[in-house]
Amino acid sequence: MTLTARPLRLSTASPTFEPEFQRRLHWSAQEDDAIEQRVAAILADVRERGDAAVIDYTRRFDGLAAATMADLEIGAHEFKAAFDALPSAQRQALEAAAVRVRRYHEAQKKASGESWAYRDEDGTLLGQKVTPLDRVGIYVPGGKAAYPSSLLMNAIPAHVAGVQDIIMVVPTPSRNSVAAGGNGEATGQGERNALVLAAAHVAGVTRAFTIGGAQAVAALAYGTATVPRVDKITGPGNAYVASAKRRVFGTVGIDMIAGPSEILVLADGTTPPEWVAMDLFSQAEHDELAQSILLCPDATYIDRVQAEIDRLLPTMPRAAIIAASLNGRGALIQTRDMDEACAISNRIAPEHLEISSRDPGRWEPLLRHAGAIFMGAYTSESLGDYCAGPNHVLPTSGTARFSSPLGVYDFQKRSSLIEVSEAGAQHLGTIAAELAYGEGLQAHARAAELRLADVPPMRNAP
Repeated sequence: MTLTARPLRLSTASPTFEPEFQRRLHWSAQEDDAIEQRVAAILADVRERGDAAVIDYTRRFDGLAAATMADLEIGAHEFKAAFDALPSAQRQALEAAAVRVRRYHEAQKKASGESWAYRDEDGTLLGQKVTPLDRVGIYVPGGKAAYPSSLLMNAIPAHVAGVQDIIMVVPTPSRNSVAAGGNGEATGQGERNALVLAAAHVAGVTRAFTIGGAQAVAALAYGTATVPRVDKITGPGNAYVASAKRRVFGTVGIDMIAGPSEILVLADGTTPPEWVAMDLFSQAEHDELAQSILLCPDATYIDRVQAEIDRLLPTMPRAAIIAASLNGRGALIQTRDMDEACAISNRIAPEHLEISSRDPGRWEPLLRHAGAIFMGAYTSESLGDYCAGPNHVLPTSGTARFSSPLGVYDFQKRSSLIEVSEAGAQHLGTIAAELAYGEGLQAHARAAELRLADVPPMRNAP
């Protein structure tokens, strides 16, 4: 059977555009009750039994014959050995990507991550103290695929922020377990991906464990005899990982609950249509729920992009996934002009936004909501995924309207600094006391009044 990929063809001039557009954008993130109940049970068990529960679940779900947690910990010497054993081209590519990611996040830290203070006329000091988190947990997906790029994007900004302990968890299920959907019996040690271990060496990971799923999130959030409790958990995962992160939020911080990957291409018709078709594929190949959308005012150009989709699809190893994604959630939308395309883009607030235009600087000021903006025909989204420098952990499902890419600021916290001088206490004390009496909080008011040169009698509540 020949696969075909026919993204929904829409026109903003059509009277039915709005309802069709809304239906195509809709994605249900409804929680699966069975997953939620299972995750709740796993979290409670790990919190109660610690290492023993982690070992049991890792044996059951990943098929690893671990007797103790020592069997599930990866030593730092293994990071270095994996790095040294990489082919030269892979080692150089990994180092080059890490250098660019680190340089970008160091610039980000200088721009937004420094402490500051100033003094009022009366000598009162006011400011902000920025300090790194002590310990973070990095979840790196494993199993059917390995993601060293995800490790770099999570661990490097944490390292730049000044986090001392970066704990990596990465599932390494046995081959039998992967084939059985993650429910195989313990058969030995799973494969430890060399490129992931090498990336851990490059990115400054402190400790690492071959555990995954909800049990890994629980171990990081609550701590066990072996796995240190962290302050924040970042990194993508499957539905079990997402559910577990949602449930432990408040006990620890988390980065975000990510939905399916997205790309939106704004095209003025000047980019080779083959490039745009492949850019749409680059997100569609993630999974069947990924969304790829093209906005363009030129109907003939959209036809050419569809022709390239038809030509290129059979050459793709993940053609079935791409076809399912484009058929189920993709769209090729003809707009009246590029201004309207920008307005629609702001409504979508995509994870990845490409301005595939001869003059991207003309349109960028009109774009307010996107996880990352890729400017110009030569700036493929895939460069951002691996090595451009900015973080590839981005808000999805329209959350770019109010949230930001993962960055150094996610691994820092801010404390306010207040040092009131004697002169400042005379002025501020009367203001604070007046407001505190108004709220009926006499102790608050009195604490301020006792520092006044002329201490008035305490008032009654209003």
